[in-house]
This record gives sequence, structure tokens and C-alpha cells, in this order.
Amino acid sequence: MANSYEPPRPDYRIDGFEAATERTEDDFFSVTLSDDMLVPLAEHHSADGRDTYLLLYDHAAIWDSPGTAEFVTLHITRDTEQRTFGFRHERHPVVPLAQNWLIQRGCPAESAQLPKNRWPRPADALTARLEDMLRANPDGRYTVLNHSTGISGSCDFGIEVSTLVHDSHPDSAHTPYRLFLEESTKDFRSYTVREGAFPTAEAADAWVRERSTPLPLTPAPDGMVGLRAEAARARSTVKAGGLAVPPAAVAPPRSASAAPARVRRSAP
Repeated sequence: MANSYEPPRPDYRIDGFEAATERTEDDFFSVTLSDDMLVPLAEHHSADGRDTYLLLYDHAAIWDSPGTAEFVTLHITRDTEQRTFGFRHERHPVVPLAQNWLIQRGCPAESAQLPKNRWPRPADALTARLEDMLRANPDGRYTVLNHSTGISGSCDFGIEVSTLVHDSHPDSAHTPYRLFLEESTKDFRSYTVREGAFPTAEAADAWVRERSTPLPLTPAPDGMVGLRAEAARARSTVKAGGLAVPPAAVAPPRSASAAPARVRRSAP
């Protein structure tokens, strides 16, 4: 028998509503034009009908510019008296940053969680801890500067996601540029996240391009020394595309020529 399963479509809940402005209508049409390629991973609809929060996986990202992030978040707001709606959206390289975006806009944290049986899981405690930090982003310490999603240069991994941030925490003053490196296994059942520390954005960019040394890991917190030692086996000779980060720019444009080739991550 043929497989007739179709993944669920995003539930915008805007039937009977009109866009608040023409710009809103045009933007919403542009974002949702290929919504048959957007797979809902998490959603929340407020009890009063005024807010909808969606975390989506974009299958179509593979055909976008090299390095394009695969996760899309939407926050739809409704005026239930005027029967109009507005929305905001953002694209994110990794799930914790997408979850943070939703939570900061009022989505309950538990509603932003991914289904445990339908998505790759953190491979170890260090990965879970680093993701928790990105998800919480306490006091807004992390500012995303650049990111790239693509095929790993190692035969041991599938997808690699590099996310460069500036860390404003005083403890990071000497190496405030942090590179979060996510690597999925070939079968996409699990993934690891490691955090590299660099004194400048250019140094982080050079490491991503050259891979001539192991990732310079951040100091291990108490109880995590063993995990850090294990993580020190980071690949040292694999070549991959750079992030091309200008010195002081926030969210600079990605370099299509420098980003690695991309393949589709396994998703429902």
C-alpha cells in the first residue's frame, strides 16, 4: 500500500481575519507562499484567540542561498474586534534560538518544546546544557552575529551548523566571540553542540575556514571537565566554508561563495 502520510500544515488560525495593512498582507503571503514545505515542530494558541506562536522546519531552505537557516518562527497577533491580524517572523540556525524568540514574545516555554519522538535528540549532557543557555539567553548576553548551515566536512557527521555570537558576560571578556558548533550524526538521530571561544570575530571565522587546530573550547564548569576533554577531539583537518564576519557588524550578510553545500536534515 502506498504511503499516504502527509505532515501537518501550519495552523495560522486567520480564517475570517484580514491583514491589518497591505504590507502585512504582502509579507505574510511571501513568508507562507511555500507553506507546504513548512513542518510545524511546536505551536501555541492563546486562550483568548489573540496570539499564535509557531516553530517551523523549512524543507525549502535547501534550495535557498547556501548556508540558509532551516527554522522559521511566526508570532501572529489578532484584533478580535476588528477581525484583523498582524505578524512577525524570524529565521534561526538552531532550535534553542528559535525557542528563545518565541518565549520572549509570550509563548509559554513548555509549548515551545519539540516532540521527543520526532526530532534528533542531544547526544550528551554538555549539549543539553549549552542549548539551555542559548534558549534562556540570560540578560541578553548572546548577540547573534552570523551563522551557516550545511553539510559536514567529516564522514562521521551529517549536518553542521555554525552560529557565531558575541557574549557580553564579564567572564567572557577576554574571548567574547563564541562559536556554537552543532553536528548531527549521519542518521540524524542525535547531535552534539560545542562552544568555542575566540578573542575576535576574525579569529572565529578563520577557524571555521581552516580547521587547522581543534576547536578552542570554553573552560569547563564544575562537573563537566570529563565532557570537555572528550569534546577536545574536535576535528582538526576538515575544511569547511567560513562565516565571513565583518569586524563589528551585527547580523551581516552571509557569503554564498564561502558557505558549505547544504543537504536536507531529516524531519517529519
